[in-house]
Amino acid sequence: MSRDLEPHRIVRLEHDAVVVLDQRLLPEREVDLRCGTVSELAEAIRVLAVRGAPAIGVAAAYGMALAAERGDDLDAALATLAASRPTAVNLRWALEAMRDDPTRARAERLHADEVERCRTMGAHAVELFPEGARVLTHCNAGGLATGGYGTALGAVRAAHEAGRVSHVWVDETRPLLQGGRLTAWELEQLGIPHAVIADGAAASFMARGEVDVVVTGADRIAANGDTANKIGTYGLAVLAAHHGLPLVVVAPTSTLDPSLAAGDEIPIEERDGAELTTRFAARNPAFDVTPGDLVAAIVTERGIHRTPYTASLPRETAAAR
Repeated sequence: MSRDLEPHRIVRLEHDAVVVLDQRLLPEREVDLRCGTVSELAEAIRVLAVRGAPAIGVAAAYGMALAAERGDDLDAALATLAASRPTAVNLRWALEAMRDDPTRARAERLHADEVERCRTMGAHAVELFPEGARVLTHCNAGGLATGGYGTALGAVRAAHEAGRVSHVWVDETRPLLQGGRLTAWELEQLGIPHAVIADGAAASFMARGEVDVVVTGADRIAANGDTANKIGTYGLAVLAAHHGLPLVVVAPTSTLDPSLAAGDEIPIEERDGAELTTRFAARNPAFDVTPGDLVAAIVTERGIHRTPYTASLPRETAAAR
């Protein structure tokens, strides 16, 4: 029996703390992490206890509401949270949305709006899945990453419910295994057939004709459709193009950054090399940028957008009501 992941289970504001489902411990354990201060929440974001661009934005919104209720300096709170992850634009978007009304009610509306956007995106994206589609995903863009329902995984979920998805290949997503740990766990909860594969196996599965479409989320999208997402996405886009497969990006308009003309302006977070190895020197960029001309379609809550993205993508991003 499938089990939905309710938004309040992922992130919520209690009377004295922002509470997140600690994603570092999944799938073995489901443990709540309580963040009683903005500094504790910023650290939870930095160490990936809560991760995924929309979910980070939601958590930060709750953090601003908590800071206001505690009587903290709100400018300092905003700066602390904004510095926790540099690549995901949703973080800054949510903080700006909370600046003039840092209340619990505003944060809850922002969270509810983010989940509704995901459901709308899923409905739009269904037509991009061929009948019986075998889907390849990368990283995690489900309810855990968005505060509920999911972007890329929400689209897969909607397409599966419509009878269009037969199987999901889940890239493990080195080095922290967000696919092998989190996406696979969510698919298991939802009862969607899936199997985890090594990142390096994607090309072979494509070559054998076992993939029909690649679907990912995004952390920031420039005006020309260049898309920052988890490291390894660019490689999948090149492979998909070589094998004649569509790469579809599903992300809310809160992920769009029309102030950036192209992807080379997107700041790329470099994480501690110890996530890879403690024995040798290492480089550990958390994201890469996929050129817009390798993206078959970008789906937002406003519909399906295609090249040229400078014309088709919305110029105004989502705003909390």
